[in-house]
Amino acid sequence: MSATETPPTPAIVRISGSTFSLRVIAGAIILLFCYYAQGVVITLLLSILVAYFLDPAVDLLERTGLPRTGGAMVMVLILIMVLAAVGYGLGSRVANFAENWPKYGSVLRGAADTVEGKINGIEGRAAPGTDPATQGRQIEPGLLRTMILRGAGSLYAIFLEITFVPFLVFFMLAGKREVWHGTLQLFPVTRRTQVKETLEDLREVLRDYLAGMSIVTGMVIAASSLFFWMMDLDYPILTGIASGLLNMVPYIGAVMAWFPAFIIALAKIKTIGSFVLIAGVLTTIHVVAANFVAPALVGRRVRLNAVAITISLLFWGWVWGGMGLLLAIPITATLRVICDHTESLRPIGRWLSA
Repeated sequence: MSATETPPTPAIVRISGSTFSLRVIAGAIILLFCYYAQGVVITLLLSILVAYFLDPAVDLLERTGLPRTGGAMVMVLILIMVLAAVGYGLGSRVANFAENWPKYGSVLRGAADTVEGKINGIEGRAAPGTDPATQGRQIEPGLLRTMILRGAGSLYAIFLEITFVPFLVFFMLAGKREVWHGTLQLFPVTRRTQVKETLEDLREVLRDYLAGMSIVTGMVIAASSLFFWMMDLDYPILTGIASGLLNMVPYIGAVMAWFPAFIIALAKIKTIGSFVLIAGVLTTIHVVAANFVAPALVGRRVRLNAVAITISLLFWGWVWGGMGLLLAIPITATLRVICDHTESLRPIGRWLSA
C-alpha cells in the first residue's frame, strides 16, 4: 500500500424506519393500552375534565386570599357533597323502581318473547330439523358468562372512578402550577411557547364545552321530566335524568333517549300514538338543545364537523362503551387542538373542523 492511499472505511449500515410506519405502530400501541387499561385511562380523563371544570372556582377562591390547597379541598368537598346529595335523592326513587321492576319486567319479557318467537319461527323455516329452544339453551351459558365478565369489568371501572377521581382532581388543582411547569419542562426550550399556547387553547375549549354541556344537560333533564310528568308517567324525574344523560350523546342520543321512557310507558300506555308522541317530543328537545342552545353556550370553540363527531362516537363507543360515547367529543376536540398547533398535523386539524 502506498503512502498516498487511504485505508478503506468500513461500510456503515443504517437501519432507518419510515416515520409514518413508526407513527402507526405508536398509535396502535396507544389504542391497545386504552382498550385493555380502560379503567385507568377513563379515570385519568375524567379527573382531567373535572379539574378543568373546577379550576376557575379554585382560582376565584385563591384571589380572595384562601391558599390554593384549601380552595382545591373546598371545591372537591363541595363536588362530593353535591354528588352525594343527588345520589341520596335518587336512591329512594331507584329503590322504589327496583321494587316495582317485576311489573315492567313482565311487560318487557312478553314483548321480548313475542319478538323471539317470530325470530325462532324464521330460523326454523330457514333450517328445518333444528329446535330453536335447544339452540337458545346452548348459547345461554356463554351469554351468561360474557355478561358476568362485562359486569365485573364495569364494576372495577366504577370502583376506580369513585375511589381515585376525587384524589386526582384535588392533586391536579392544588399542584396546578407545578404540573404546568413540569409539563413544559418535558419539551425542548424552542417548543415550549408552542406547547404553552396549545395547553391554553385546550383549557379554554374543554372548559367551555364542559360548562356549556352541563347547562344544556340540566335544561334537557328539566324539560324531559316536565313532559313525563304531564304525561302522568311513573318516575318522571328518574326517567328525565336517564333521557337527559343519554341526550348528551350527539346525534344518536336523540334515539337513545327514547328507551327509558318507552320502558316506563309500556306498563301504562297501550296506544302507538303515545309512543310516537314521546319519540317526537324527545327528539324535538334534543334538536333544539343541540342546534340552538348548545351553540349559543359552547360557541364555536369545539369546531368539529359532523363526520368527525360520528366517527369518534363509533370508535370510542366500540372501545369503551357508554363512557366512550360521553368522552368521544372531548377526546376528539383535544386531538383537533393539538393538530391545529402542530405544523405537520394541521391538515388533519382542518379536516376535523371543516
